[in-house]
Amino acid sequence: MNFNKAIVLGNLTRDPESRTLPSGQPVVSFSIATNRVYKDQSGNKKQVTEFHNIVAFSKLADICSRYLIKGKMVLIEGRIQTRSWQDQSGNKRYRTEIVAENMQMGPRGAGDTGAMPSQAPSQAQDEIPIIETEELPSAEEGEEGVNVKDIPF
Repeated sequence: MNFNKAIVLGNLTRDPESRTLPSGQPVVSFSIATNRVYKDQSGNKKQVTEFHNIVAFSKLADICSRYLIKGKMVLIEGRIQTRSWQDQSGNKRYRTEIVAENMQMGPRGAGDTGAMPSQAPSQAQDEIPIIETEELPSAEEGEEGVNVKDIPF
């Protein structure tokens, strides 16, 4: 059995680009930046950013094009796919992307008015906030694990 599932939580690096396939099916593409913050061997805080290409089809494409804007946080669930084609000069090109199957918008920011993108202020966020994960315990830190009695449900 094989399994191909990708889940990313990050911020849009650009507004979604909408187009229509020859079959009439809507498709939207955008990219998401995810950050990983860690400490190196000397204890210095380091940050690595990864960029993920996302593509969505049909109804999900319509929803993404309406509600997602640059800088906003979004969670995408989907599958990883690599396409290949020949460019105009005859070179073989490749693009790896996540084909979205599910999308969940992130929380509204402090400056977010809740307006639709068409009504949103014209100034887009230039900086993408860092998603901190330092608060999460790791098994390497000698944590004893989760006590079942501590779970609130």
